This record gives sequence, structure tokens and C-alpha cells, in this order.
Amino acid sequence: MKLKFSFLLTFMLALILVLAACSGDGGANSEADDGENESEAEETDTGSDGGTDDEAEAEASGEQVLVFARGGDSESLDPSSTTDGESSRVTKQVLEGLLEFDKESFDLLPGLAHDWEVSDDGLNYTFYLEEGVTFHDGTPFNAEAVKTNFERWADPEHEFAFTDDGYVYSMYGTMFGGFKGDENHVIKEINVVNDHEIVFVLKQPLGYFLQNMGMSYFGINSPAAFEEYGAKINENPVGTGPFKFVSWSKDDSIVLEKFEDYRKDGLPKLDRVVFEVIPDNAARLIALRSGEIDIMDGLNPDDAAGVESEDGLVLHTRAENNFGYVGFNTQKEPLDNKQLRQAINYAIDKQAIADALYAGYAVPAKNPLPPSYMGYNDEVEGYEYNLDKAKELLAEAGYEDGLEIELWTMPVARPYMPDPETVSQIVQNNLAEIGIEVTIVREEWAPYLEKTMQGEQQMYMLGWSGTNGDPDYFLSSLLHGNNVGSSNRSFYENDEVDELLDKAKLSVDQDERAQYYQEAQALISEDSPMATLVHSRPVMATTDAVKNYVPHPSTSESLAEVEIEN
Repeated sequence: MKLKFSFLLTFMLALILVLAACSGDGGANSEADDGENESEAEETDTGSDGGTDDEAEAEASGEQVLVFARGGDSESLDPSSTTDGESSRVTKQVLEGLLEFDKESFDLLPGLAHDWEVSDDGLNYTFYLEEGVTFHDGTPFNAEAVKTNFERWADPEHEFAFTDDGYVYSMYGTMFGGFKGDENHVIKEINVVNDHEIVFVLKQPLGYFLQNMGMSYFGINSPAAFEEYGAKINENPVGTGPFKFVSWSKDDSIVLEKFEDYRKDGLPKLDRVVFEVIPDNAARLIALRSGEIDIMDGLNPDDAAGVESEDGLVLHTRAENNFGYVGFNTQKEPLDNKQLRQAINYAIDKQAIADALYAGYAVPAKNPLPPSYMGYNDEVEGYEYNLDKAKELLAEAGYEDGLEIELWTMPVARPYMPDPETVSQIVQNNLAEIGIEVTIVREEWAPYLEKTMQGEQQMYMLGWSGTNGDPDYFLSSLLHGNNVGSSNRSFYENDEVDELLDKAKLSVDQDERAQYYQEAQALISEDSPMATLVHSRPVMATTDAVKNYVPHPSTSESLAEVEIEN
């Protein structure tokens, strides 16, 4: 492990090279702070500060320390309070759920529950919990802890319903039909049978209830930690996972260390994990090559071939489980006009974006759902690049002479969009061809997420990666009317679409569910609440000293079995 002084020199060299070339690097430049303002960039806990002094000592002592570099910081370490993938990447190591997914798929495996049963009517789910498990603070994991966590997510009035700006556990509401007191909230009650047996009683069936239990959003925190930290639990997670939280220096690093009493024998193999923020993609790769870091996410696709052929480095790809998009605020002028939205969709050259920026690791997208998913509608025609059609629709929309629109652009590289800055420029140029003048708006990552959730944007750029393997996570999260103002940043509402998505939720017949989702996609395509751009196979890299690392399609994988071969 090298000293941070060495990394700084490396980073400055990379910056000089980038400036000298006068070219973008993939949209993760100086704007990509992925977190708080400078005034808030302070360490949130005592202990290591990402401190390379400690890392140097660890190297000298032979400890296994892994540095994972990413483009932006986490938003919150209370995973239920955010949809941010950089947050779940960290909390996956600290917190565990009742179930977990297979290393390479969304097949369900035991987690904190070693077994489970489902009643014939699909209304009762019984989980049998592991015994002898403790949280990182030494308190016991049991059925009461599970109940406390689920009740805090469900109940806005719960004593442990902590957020900065009120109650915003949006993913719970999305995945379980709402919150306590809501008509469609599916969990009727949670019954503790004994310390190691718990029963969830549903008001109505939910076709993906078990898949939800494997999601990182529903990792179990220590109830004692809620008492100790209060709202600061979002900076001090206390779980049962292979690593325990040590410190968080905002926009710099998060440090985790081995949990010696982890429930799985021989794991974890690493002594410490450091999640380091290096906003610039090129600088991240230089740091990997120099040995400053061990794993990097957000590799520029253009660099993949070089990494694959380079001694000492290993190229990894994630499965196609996402899509990037340009979203339209359908309730804000002028994008409340469907014909205008359709015109913009025809004007964006998605194939050019895929060819120019993904080096063969992406295909154009026509639906807000990956093609491998149940219920994908391949019969939807989508919007081929067609400037004549775009101009025709623009005139029908009443904008024959053109107009001005703002496009909010992501400040950080994400798996579905490794070069957002260049994508925004391509979109800007495409729309100029039909007389639409685009002004690019840039914000830091945390304000970007908050402001787009509040609807300040006209057009915006984002994407979505699947976390439970079910189509509802894409379609309902992003496009159901119940999620307007949270994960539905397009403010899209269509009663017929909502009805189809609700029917799909309630069915336990997977063929029936698939049909509902196909019908919903056809309506969504017609309404055009977003311009789906590409489905990507994200690329990343490690040094060849990193062993047993398996990237998960969800973008959040356990590092418990990873080790470094010295």
C-alpha cells in the first residue's frame, strides 16, 4: 500500500495530462464530488481517516488491506434511506438481510435466515433465523431486531424513523406497496414466534416478496445502534456483516475492518477495506496501475482492451442489468407535451452513443427494462434515430421554430453511464439539429439527486441498475405514479400503467406477471416519459493480486471471500 502523498502526485500528473489533451475523460471530472459541500466534508467518526499511515503499517505487518476506488462518495450508510448505488456498495459489507443473492445472479440463498416457508395462499412467510449471531456492537441478532427494522421503515411515526428532511424511506414504500396505514401496504403484521422465528403476514400476495428480502436496502441494523446514534445512524451503520464500520471522511474514504466474530467460519479474509473516492476515471486507472489501489469501478470502456492485455491487471464485466436514460419532467413545461417528448426521443442518436462511448459493451435501449428480464416486450418499436420524424413531431407540438431546454447532467460516472459529460454533449448536439437549444446544468451528486427528486429539472440524466432481479424494481420504481417525487423523477403518471403494474405485483403467476409488464411497456413507450439510451455491460478492473472477486449484476457484491495474494 503506498502513501497518499504518492497518490496525490499520481493524480496531479493525470490531471495535467487530461488538461493538456483538452479532452473529456468520461464525465467524471472536477464536478464529480459525489457528495456533500466542502463545508460538510468532515470525518464522521473517530478512528482512521482513510489514513495511509495505518495502511502502511498494515502492509508492513502483512495485513490484508484492500483499496476499492470509485468515482463518487456514498450518500448515506443507512441503506433504506437512499437509492444510491455507491451507498449500497459499502453497506453490503456491513449489513446483512434475511436472504442474499447468489454471487453471479439473483437466485436466492440463505442469509440471516437459514430457511423459510411460504403458505399456499402466499400470505404468510416464515423465516427461521441463524442462532448465535451478534451485531458489531455485541448485542444479539434476533427476531425482535428484524421486526424493529421493518417497522421503522414502514412507520413514519416510529421512534427510529430517522432522516434529515423527514421520512424518506422510499424504497420500502416502492417494494412493499406503501407505508403503514396506506391502502396498498402489503405487510399486515409481523409476528415474533421466538428469538429465531418470525412470520410476515401479508394483506395480499406480492409476487416478488422473497426477492425483496435479498436486497441491500433491507439490511438489518442493530436496534441498540438506533438508540445510540439516532439520526446519525446514516453515518454509523452497525450490522452483522463480515466488516464493521470504522470511519467516513466525506468525499475521501470510508474505512471498514474485519469483524472477528463473523458468523461464517474463515471469513472475511481481508483485514480492512478502504473505499476511496477518485473522481477522475483516468486517474483511477493510473492509481490501479501504480499499485495505489486494488480495485477500480467505472473503467472507461475504451480502456478495457488495454487492461485486458496488460500484465498485472484483470478486466471484469458485470452482467447487462441496467439502462441509462434522459428523463423528462412530464409535469413541467414544456415537457408536459407528449409530442415534444417523442420528438426529442427520435432526435437522440442512441446507436452513436453506444458506439462512441461503450466500446462494444452496450446496446441501444428501447425499454426501461433489460432484455434478459421476465416480461421484456421486444415488440415495442422504440424510437429509431430519425431527424425528419423528430422535426415533424416538434412542429405538431407547436415548436416549429425551436425552443430552449435545460439538461441536468450527472456529475459522476455510473455503471450504466461511464461518461455522462460526453453523453450530455452528444444529446445537446443532436437536439440542436432540430432547433432545440440545450443548456447543460451541473450539480454535485447529492444535490443533484435531491433536486431532481423535488422536480427542479426539465430534462435530466440518470440510469437504473437492478437490485433484486425482478421487473417491478425497474418499472414501478421509475414510472409508477405512487413514486412521483422519489424514484420517479420523471413525475410520470398514467392510471392504466399503474393498474397494470399493481396487478403484476399481486400475482404469483409469473407468466401472468410477464404479460402485465409487457402491456405496461407498450403504454410507457407511447407516452415517452424518458429517452432510454443504452443497456451496458459495465467494465471494471483489479490487480492480479486480487483473488475471488466476483462482480454482481446489482453492482453491490460482498467482499467477504476476497483476498490479496502477496
